[in-house]
Amino acid sequence: MGVIRQQRVQEFFLRGFSSETTTDQGRALEDLVSYLFEAVPGIAVTERNVVNAFHTEEVDVAFWNDQHRRGLWFLPTTLLIECKNWSRPVGGGEVAYLVRRLQNRGLDLGFLVATGGVTGSPIDLTDAHFKIATALKDGIRVVVIDRAEIEQLAHSDDLVRLVKRKLCMLAARGTCF
Repeated sequence: MGVIRQQRVQEFFLRGFSSETTTDQGRALEDLVSYLFEAVPGIAVTERNVVNAFHTEEVDVAFWNDQHRRGLWFLPTTLLIECKNWSRPVGGGEVAYLVRRLQNRGLDLGFLVATGGVTGSPIDLTDAHFKIATALKDGIRVVVIDRAEIEQLAHSDDLVRLVKRKLCMLAARGTCF
């Protein structure tokens, strides 16, 4: 398992914050996500910024998961991650769009790394939290990770524990906060 250096994490955040274009801001977060997940045994980036054959959907980062016993063995072999390096929370429309992309690919799990979190209330299940909760009835799990959670990671073990905790929260509460 790998050490996650918070100085490097902050460099990615700073690069995104100081970028002049939204594309560069997004790329900085994608680079950070790649750094974090590739620290986990058995995870490798296989695709980035791929548009489907119809040019209607883009995948930010796709990982191959070898399901290493010290890594994310409990997750599927293909992991898709949507990155939103926004100063504001991501809304329900964006979450619904991610859910639709997962469904279109026959996947039951996806990650949303949203630096500003998501809109609505996890207690009242409003806005984005509602979209996350209703996706569960269709067998789709959306794991949201925000900036504050990333800033708490010191080791890839921490990321594995965070994902496990988020999955348990989805099952027990219907949301991952």
